[in-house]
Amino acid sequence: MKNALHRLTARQVQTLGHGKHADGGGLNLVVEKGSRRWELRYTAGGRRRVLGLGPLRNVSLAMARDLAAEARALLGRGIDPLAQKAAAKVEAEARLASLETVGSFCDRWIESTIAPGLRNGKQLAAWKLTLGDAYCEKIRKRPISEISTADILSVLKPVWNSRPETASRLRARLARALDAATVEGLRDDRPNPARWRGHLELMLGRPSRVNRKHHLAMAWQDVPAHMLRLADRDGVTPFALQFIILTAARASEALGATWGEIDLDKKVWVVPAQRMKAGVEHRVPLSTSAIAILNAVKCLGDEAADTLVFPGPCPHPMGPEALEALRRRMGNGTYTTHGFRSSFRDFASEATTAPWEIAEGCLAHAVGSAVERAYRRGDALEKRRALLQAWADFCDGKTTVVQLMPADGKLAPNAAVLVTPDLLAAS
Repeated sequence: MKNALHRLTARQVQTLGHGKHADGGGLNLVVEKGSRRWELRYTAGGRRRVLGLGPLRNVSLAMARDLAAEARALLGRGIDPLAQKAAAKVEAEARLASLETVGSFCDRWIESTIAPGLRNGKQLAAWKLTLGDAYCEKIRKRPISEISTADILSVLKPVWNSRPETASRLRARLARALDAATVEGLRDDRPNPARWRGHLELMLGRPSRVNRKHHLAMAWQDVPAHMLRLADRDGVTPFALQFIILTAARASEALGATWGEIDLDKKVWVVPAQRMKAGVEHRVPLSTSAIAILNAVKCLGDEAADTLVFPGPCPHPMGPEALEALRRRMGNGTYTTHGFRSSFRDFASEATTAPWEIAEGCLAHAVGSAVERAYRRGDALEKRRALLQAWADFCDGKTTVVQLMPADGKLAPNAAVLVTPDLLAAS
């Protein structure tokens, strides 16, 4: 006589048609609407119950029999399998609710630990953006204790080559957050799944450099004509852009400048460390043209020490969008405000004898190794003044700049040589 259990074969569970097919002991294969699933029918406390064991695609015949045997064993001990399953689900949900998620931890950690060390709100916004829903939505609701390499890859892969710089920052910030969670005891001591060396570098490789884009910059030869057009326009914004061009400063540094930072007698603008990208105070020598811009702006408003040099619509300061709007009004889309720093740098390299470190100093770039900087305490203010004055003279049309002497010694027609101050010669 055939055993009451194990009536079905592996072949049958794949081919049986619509209906309910018994394997014995209350275990049934239910076939309906293109699906195949397992269920166990039993009686507990005088009530007929049905326990789902999962679809055939996930639970094989052998697995279904094992699960049914485990459920019958529970019944033998007076335990309702469905009641135990519900209790286990409640316990799991309670455990997950007690665990800190990636989102809750990152939000708390950024505010308590990262924010106090940042220089401005823009940097804080960048941290919140990269670790927020914009990039980490897939993992923010997951317990931070359970984050794996697969989770990190799910966040990084969509942007790894299309937005390489953002992806690199995102990975580094995730790595720091996970390290911090480990220190707090929210993760075990397993290696950080967001670490680069010997781990993600083997799966992602270096971010593509093909899609990295530089700020569009106006050719330095075209800047004088642009300055003439700016001089014909009214308002604070054209003055601000001229000042940015003449000082080779970042827009944020110039738009945040206050009269207390400007010494018109010494012709120096001192940008405090907290407003500099490198976090180091920077002295900007002011050319005669830059001084003229400041004198013109003085006539437009208050000169109190804490008053902005280039104010925006009260009570708000001028923002970079004002400069962008000016660019659109002038009908020229071939440059960005930040690109004028490149225009200046190309001018210094191609049309002057300025040493490399002087040109880099004008841009507030760190020059040399940490050891070299430790021994070099001066900032070459006067040499930088000479270079910025040469740049201002050129921008104002006071100096004719042409092709420098090529290797073959033959100058192009109508060529002349730009003569720069002696202070620009390497010392």
